Amino acid sequence: MKAFRVIAAVAVVGGLVSMNAPAEAKPTWTQNCTALNKKFPHGVGKAKAHDHVSSGTPVTSFKRSDKLFNQAMRYNKGLDRDHDKIACEKD
Repeated sequence: MKAFRVIAAVAVVGGLVSMNAPAEAKPTWTQNCTALNKKFPHGVGKAKAHDHVSSGTPVTSFKRSDKLFNQAMRYNKGLDRDHDKIACEKD
């Protein structure tokens, strides 16, 4: 009977630990454009994205990755202010 109590106590404590485990950590590079540009100097965008600019030359040297762009948008939608599917693009 004593062994059953120990197992039950471990099961309860184990359940509490897993319930209090931290959620997936937010990547630091998704905090803002300054942090993103440190990792990706010209921004990150979807594979087939095109920079929409009203003047000047469009940025074409951004990191092309649907996965990275989607991750950035999941954590901070403000990184793509002009909604052209490129986050924090710059020359």
